[in-house]
Amino acid sequence: MEIHTIGIKELKEVSQFYAEITADLRKKGVNQWDRFYPNRFVIKADIKNGNLFGIQADKKVVGAVALNTNESKKYRDLLWEDVNGSPLIIHRLAVHPRYQGKGFGKKLLQFAENYSLTNGHTSIRLDVFSDNPGALTMYERAGFQERGIIRFPFRKVPYKCFEKILG
Repeated sequence: MEIHTIGIKELKEVSQFYAEITADLRKKGVNQWDRFYPNRFVIKADIKNGNLFGIQADKKVVGAVALNTNESKKYRDLLWEDVNGSPLIIHRLAVHPRYQGKGFGKKLLQFAENYSLTNGHTSIRLDVFSDNPGALTMYERAGFQERGIIRFPFRKVPYKCFEKILG
């Protein structure tokens, strides 16, 4: 289970990966993503910026996460513990349905934490669709603390924001 920086040659594969995950989530009634997000343009930007990382099994990408410092403007009103540090933001962490429950999500979170520490970050922040119990449980078990909720346009359900202090 080695994690690598996803390259532009993997754009089609990773776009299909996110499309399959979106379809599976919607089938389960978890409507956090749709045909508009995450889209090929978002994924391509992650790849071009060098901040999309993937984990492979059976010679294909089965998990991915984007790591950067781009936080939503909606984060400004939340009560974060790390107010003077340098937070890293997790975006679009996902594991293909056939590979869920096998430690891939945990491995991606561990990678994110190591990446954060290596790059001088003092905390990790993220937001999670509040109707996605599997994701909420994963982040809580990994030591993330809830800091509040935010709402995005065209989304009926709010997102819970989490933070993990490092070091």
